[in-house]
Amino acid sequence: MRAVGSMALFGLPVLLLAFAIRQQSDAVIALDEQAIRVANRFARDSNLVSALTALQEISQPVVVYVAATPVVAWAWFVARLRGRALWAFTTMMASWGAGAVSKIIVQRARPALDLPLSHPQGYSFPSGHALNITAASSALLFLLWPVLSPALRRIAVGVAVGLILVVCADRILIGAHFPSDVVGGALLGLGITVSSWIGFVGPTSVTSSPEPFSPASASGP
Repeated sequence: MRAVGSMALFGLPVLLLAFAIRQQSDAVIALDEQAIRVANRFARDSNLVSALTALQEISQPVVVYVAATPVVAWAWFVARLRGRALWAFTTMMASWGAGAVSKIIVQRARPALDLPLSHPQGYSFPSGHALNITAASSALLFLLWPVLSPALRRIAVGVAVGLILVVCADRILIGAHFPSDVVGGALLGLGITVSSWIGFVGPTSVTSSPEPFSPASASGP
């Protein structure tokens, strides 16, 4: 129930955004159109096209998860955090799938710009890059938390937040997504991770425990 409540908390804004987009809300559409044109013009005038294009390629979901898999494998085989490793990998794959399904449901067209910096395929809401970098970063943070020192935990949180913000900004500046696509993607990715974690560890466990809560351990002495 705690997990369901958490997902509802994160999911409600995403649902409201999706509904507004499907209904062609004047306020949301106008704000998105204005913001994407200003951001795209800024990126072009600031000579950021090459950097943004490179970031777009290395932050694709498949690349993100290929990079995350060795970390999960290390947690499983070396750190012996097998419960957490299984949870992290499953959560990341579920997030990837949820993003693909959400795009099909909403069916929002990509931004139409006079001089686009990118020509991505598929639907626009939610941003897959934003969703998956948020899900992967937060899942790996939960996964590795027990083996990190207090100083490394602060660094890891900073790196995770920085990665999410940079990738989200890239999607808007390069003109691949409207701001609402990025916000929706990040909220959905974080919501899936947090809700999955709450449901997985149980209400009596703590984030820094070496292994998540499980029914078997609960019924033991």
